[in-house]
Amino acid sequence: MAVLCNAISACSITHTLRVTSSKVAVCSSSRVSVPQLHLSDSPFVPEVNKAVDSLSKEFREVDNLVARNTARVLRAFQRVRVGSHHFGGSTGYGHEEAGGREALDEAFAEIFGAESAIVRAQFFSGTHAITCALFAFLRPGDELLAVAGAPYDTLEEVIGKRDSGGLGSLKDFGVEYREVPLAEDGGLDWDALKTSLRPHTKCALIQRSCGYSWRRSLSVTEIGQAINIIKMQNPSCLVMVDNCYGEFVDDIEPPMVGADLIAGSLIKNPGGTIAPCGGYVAGRKRWVEAAAARLSAPGLGVDCGSTPGDIMRTFFQGLYLSPQMVGEAIKGSFLIAEVMAARGYKVQPLSRVKRHDTVQAVQLGSRERLLSFCEAVQRSSPVSSFIRPVAGATAGYASEVIFADGTFIDGSTSELSCDGPLREPFSVFCQGGTHWTQWGLVLGEVLKSL
Repeated sequence: MAVLCNAISACSITHTLRVTSSKVAVCSSSRVSVPQLHLSDSPFVPEVNKAVDSLSKEFREVDNLVARNTARVLRAFQRVRVGSHHFGGSTGYGHEEAGGREALDEAFAEIFGAESAIVRAQFFSGTHAITCALFAFLRPGDELLAVAGAPYDTLEEVIGKRDSGGLGSLKDFGVEYREVPLAEDGGLDWDALKTSLRPHTKCALIQRSCGYSWRRSLSVTEIGQAINIIKMQNPSCLVMVDNCYGEFVDDIEPPMVGADLIAGSLIKNPGGTIAPCGGYVAGRKRWVEAAAARLSAPGLGVDCGSTPGDIMRTFFQGLYLSPQMVGEAIKGSFLIAEVMAARGYKVQPLSRVKRHDTVQAVQLGSRERLLSFCEAVQRSSPVSSFIRPVAGATAGYASEVIFADGTFIDGSTSELSCDGPLREPFSVFCQGGTHWTQWGLVLGEVLKSL
């Protein structure tokens, strides 16, 4: 036993805290025994330790990506001259707002390579922001063409692919819809895309992330190639990119390769896990203003809308933190893929493959395993760990869906979450993690449950 004593006072009382067989007694006015640290003891199960040891190259590459993207965000903040006066809230119409709204929009536009941006708490979700962008482009008689296969489930009623009950889908307003199916390898069908546009095709929709499809997510380079093919057929065709889960996963963003608009959610990548709500639309100025008119009303423009309380500060701070948070989510996705593939499960993307979004899919093959996986994630969460997630009907989804999201912000998938529709092939889609070690711990619980 090692004893550290305060030489001034005698040690008369000894309290022993037994955690391991080795003890250190620290004495001042009383003698306290504390556990000796064993730095070699790992909190991870052997499968996770093995995976971590094998991923050092990939983790280093992610750190370099984080540094490059953080530098880009920092330059924008400095150029816009972000100051503490920008963090104040506003009420009512928001006309007395102290410049934070304008500074945030300007910084966001620069970071994403866009002419303009609107970043607002009033966007309920990524689906809401995407809907505003689509309605900015499309009018009766136009056609919307989805060039990356079927869109995410929650857009089906927006488009009219699934009946919205006459509540105002694009189909209700006379907008036609078509899809270009994916190629057999899960990527874009380049040959079909070259002849896909029709004279009345007004907007091409590109979904960057996989959604609930078992397919590869698209790189920004691939998106740029698709935009070139679309514009060669019709330079007037507008391109809208669903950017959810893709922000800061690459060095560049879709407006830098020709996208007319992008849209997404602040409770995903660009909110840095601390933005409590909101979304964004960015791209060409004319169309950002049109999307803002859909969010509010024609004539109101972008200079209105209150942001009460401390929300504006979280938007700025979350945007600054987001490259780092996205980097940790990417590391977590590498770890999930490495561990689950070693157990014999199909994973998408494959282990060691460069990431193009923060989603990691694992094909579990049965309803029971999908439920068990999500239950294990919920048990390992900091919030509501005592709750057992139950699959059920969720607004916007055609199938029953199960969610595990013990998050501080409701629906903040960037914190750490997983979900999946209860349909073949029973895949779970994992996202987020403010540090890769969170998934390291969660996977230990997952492996025990499967």
